[in-house]
Amino acid sequence: MHDKKPDTTTQPTGEKPIIIIERDDKDEAATVEVRRVWWKPSWHQLLEVVLLLLLLLLAFAGYRVWGYFHRIGVPISITPEENIEKLKLPARQETAEVVMTSDSILGVALDFYALHGLRATLEFQEPDTADHAVFLYSRSADHTPANEYEGSLVVQGRELQSDRSRLGYMAMLDNQMVIGISRSDMVKDYVAEQGGSFFRQYILVSNGVLPGHFRLHGKVERRAIGRIGDTLYFIATRHQETLWDFADALREYGFSDAIYITGGNDYNYYRSRDGKRHDIADPANYPHTKWAGIIPWLVFRKAE
Repeated sequence: MHDKKPDTTTQPTGEKPIIIIERDDKDEAATVEVRRVWWKPSWHQLLEVVLLLLLLLLAFAGYRVWGYFHRIGVPISITPEENIEKLKLPARQETAEVVMTSDSILGVALDFYALHGLRATLEFQEPDTADHAVFLYSRSADHTPANEYEGSLVVQGRELQSDRSRLGYMAMLDNQMVIGISRSDMVKDYVAEQGGSFFRQYILVSNGVLPGHFRLHGKVERRAIGRIGDTLYFIATRHQETLWDFADALREYGFSDAIYITGGNDYNYYRSRDGKRHDIADPANYPHTKWAGIIPWLVFRKAE
């Protein structure tokens, strides 16, 4: 016997449920009003926001500029402002001479040429070996095969290149000469205005510290200009050395600052106090016919 399904057609329907949704018009109006205040500030509020953003942008830009000139990876022993003041001083009264000494530091054999009573200039004519006014000369700035100079170069007041890619520099004015480490153009611009000379080269030592890396590799003869106290030295290796070993030996010897000089096996000479010429490297390589008139020679003569 099958169960019968209940007959729903005969059941009472009852009352239908009523759902009421209430809206608080006051709350909605208040919410809309708040949104209008947020998205439509007054003109002076907008101006304050714009000014604040501009100040933040200026502060960030200033920090970037400061970092570009000051965060160069090594400490600085002397500022550009201090070197400019040195260039203004009268020269010390010294006998014109180059004093040569030799030593071996950390296994690197070095010759040191202390410069006394001399003034420096940059010239495009290689000095004559018979010129008794010249006490020492060497290369200075590098150049490309296309005759473009690498690093800033000013020759007797004439700016030939402006390039801060190399942070070491040497500046010459009248009877004063300085070296330093900086990305600033203050010293370059000053000597250019005063008719002096200036060139840039790679850092070897800055305030007794080596840079984190060197761009030149391999073993070749090396040259440098270094400073101990107020005395400048021309330095040459006697054998082929890596740039790191050369720089580390200079730091160990006591150089506060040192910058690289290209042409490690080029011929040049120096004169002792008696005026006698002493050859550096092979005199058979004199004169330098290749790149004649292009090479800026760093020439040291008796201070006037």
